[in-house]
Amino acid sequence: MQPHQFTDPFQTIQHILKVSERLNELKDLDAILDRILEESRRLSQADAGTLFLVKEGELVFEYIQNESFADQRDGMKVYSNKTMRIDGKSIVGYVALHGKPLCIDDAYDLPEDVSCKFNSEFDRQSGYRTKSMLTVPIKSSQAKVIGVIQIINAKNDQGEVIPFTKEMGHYLSLFANNASVAIEQGIITREVVLRMVKMAELRDPAETGAHVQRVGAYSAEIYDSWARANQIDKAERKRVRDRIRLAAMLHDVGKVGISDLILKKPGRLNEDEFNQIKFHTIYGEDLFTNSTSELDEMSAEIAANHHEKWDGSGYPGAVNRENGQPGLGKGKSGEDIPLAARICAVADVYDALCSKRSYKTAWDADRSVDEIQQASGIDFDPGVVAAFLESQRAINAIREYFTEETIRDLSTAMESKIIEEH
Repeated sequence: MQPHQFTDPFQTIQHILKVSERLNELKDLDAILDRILEESRRLSQADAGTLFLVKEGELVFEYIQNESFADQRDGMKVYSNKTMRIDGKSIVGYVALHGKPLCIDDAYDLPEDVSCKFNSEFDRQSGYRTKSMLTVPIKSSQAKVIGVIQIINAKNDQGEVIPFTKEMGHYLSLFANNASVAIEQGIITREVVLRMVKMAELRDPAETGAHVQRVGAYSAEIYDSWARANQIDKAERKRVRDRIRLAAMLHDVGKVGISDLILKKPGRLNEDEFNQIKFHTIYGEDLFTNSTSELDEMSAEIAANHHEKWDGSGYPGAVNRENGQPGLGKGKSGEDIPLAARICAVADVYDALCSKRSYKTAWDADRSVDEIQQASGIDFDPGVVAAFLESQRAINAIREYFTEETIRDLSTAMESKIIEEH
């Protein structure tokens, strides 16, 4: 990560405003948070950092970055239910409680007038040495604290750890408050997507908020591993990852056009019923016709093609629309299937295997992974399966994080926040 180096305060402020404006181009909340933390570290030449959001009155870990660990990804989403209290005990809790920045020269030698304490557990476990820290609140347009950014170990040009300057505290606070607009927009965008999913859920009991959150998160992680293996440059990788998570969440939204008699049938479908349900791919694509964004385009690609198979045995294939009523065609195969759909196909099937259905019990993770491996080169793109296997650590964390209970709690918290703020 190349740091920004400005000697003129006016240039620094101009840069902060430009970065804040570019944040608004991002759609997915995770991509927004990742970029905010990355830019915060770059602005301050910080080695590491963590970003927290306020949910239900507590601070939730969202992203961690650390330049000192060679195997650390650019931005690591923390799929964890761990929270921190907003109180005077921890540093981030103290900052969230008081709504003011806190600059510390040495985490192991806190000033006497600071009542909070530094938690050295990460340092003990990893061998890292936290020294200088700058922690700032993220405030909404209504001056309410919605999160906290904590950056660690400012470095000079020789790579030596130095204290953060007082001016940097002002700059980072300005950036955090401007970035809050993008965070709130990302929250609203995700809620809109989940409401669309809710429509499908009313028709299909299997199409739950937890399922689509997992499929979206799996797809983002699989894409990231695939892109790294294929040496996709960082900017493009982040741009596509921003879209694929939201687009994959909408993979089955076309089920709103399928009869309840089929979607809610207990047990397996017969051949005629299965042929009818295949049309949800066409209906889903049609929802994104006249697209106005790259997100719409990817959503249409995934909705239409996530049931295509690598060997050409999937559906809907080349759709015939000549007679008004669309008709199924010969299945697409190989790289004729859009990459985003090939990725979502693996994510969707894996989650279905791990989930309980009316006609099956949930499989354990190992059995589900084996099934995906066995279908490599038949149902699935071998390169995507390899990326899926490479992403197992993140995928396991996602599966444990997005349960029906956590999604209900998250949805309630987000909805309450939106109503309160607006």
